[in-house]
Order: sequence, then structure tokens, then C-alpha cells
Amino acid sequence: MTLDAYRPHVAGILDHLVRVALYLRVTPNLLSALSFFLALAGGIFYAIGSVAGGLVCVAANAVFDAVDGALARATGQQGPRGDFLDHAIDRYADIFIITGVFAGGFASWQIGVFALTGVLMSSYLGTQAQAVGVGRYYGGVLGRADRLVLLMAASVIDLVFAETIAGMSFLGWTLVLFGVLGHVTALQRFIWVWRRVE
Repeated sequence: MTLDAYRPHVAGILDHLVRVALYLRVTPNLLSALSFFLALAGGIFYAIGSVAGGLVCVAANAVFDAVDGALARATGQQGPRGDFLDHAIDRYADIFIITGVFAGGFASWQIGVFALTGVLMSSYLGTQAQAVGVGRYYGGVLGRADRLVLLMAASVIDLVFAETIAGMSFLGWTLVLFGVLGHVTALQRFIWVWRRVE
């Protein structure tokens, strides 16, 4: 299910955005910082009940998060420091946005914690694979790109239909999905790494 496998198909769009960034003399780290603050703003918008504001910020966060890496590669600035910064910002972005959704009343705090633990553990195990010497592994049923697309889709549905299922909005059910598929992904990644560690 992970959309990361389709990155080559959007390379042309990224190339255009990279050219714009180069023209504006924007650095990869600046884009990473902007994605951080957009995620924070998105979480705040969701927390105060503004689905439209959250949607715009999450969409912009997704774009900047994709372009910063592409820009770093295009300018030869790719390295461990930028990679470390990108991963740290991504995890904070996950926390800001998911916390904002359940703080805004779209789901209970219990569902919010379930979603957060699933998302953070799946992300952690993806990078921990490299730490134990088997290389990075981002396989599994739910990656970060998938989460952002699902979150944006749920936001659009809530804006258009404003209906609930069993008393919960589409955003709320999206957090349930994050929790379930996040933990499934974490288990998949754990098994993949475990089989390769001596």
C-alpha cells in the first residue's frame, strides 16, 4: 500500500519544484524548517476545529517534505546531518498533526495515543534497521506518504459531507486506521529486521 514506491512517478513534478527552489535560492534545511512549522500550524488548526486550515497546512507540509530531499540531492547537499534533521522533523510533524486531530475532538485521546504509538513505532523500526546494520527498511502497509494522503482525503470528506460514522468523523476513523495499520507495519518491519540480524 505504501506510496513511497511511486516516488519515481512524481519525479517530474518534484523537478519543477526544485527548479523553483533553486531560482529562489532556498536551502533544503529551510524547507525542512518550514515543513516543521507547517505541521505545527496544521496541528493547531485541527485542535481548534479548523479542518480547512489543517488540510492546507498538511498539504503544504507534504510538499516541502518531499522537495527538501530532492533539492538536497540536486545541489549535492545530501548528507547525514540533513537526513537526521529530516527524520526528527517528520516525527515531530506526526506528533503535532495527530495530537491536533484528537485534541480537536475528532477522536478520543485513547484513539489518539493508539494512532501515535503505531505511527511512531513503525517509523522507529524503519530507521532502527539501519542502526543494527541491515540497512533502512520502509516496507509495510503504511508509510508516511500514505498517512498524509489518507489524512488529507479524510479532511476533504469531512469538509464536504460533515457526517459521522458511529459518532466519529472521517478524521477520527483515520486515526483508528493509523493505529491499526501503524502497528501492523511495525510488526512487519520488526520481522523483516529480525530475520536479517545475526
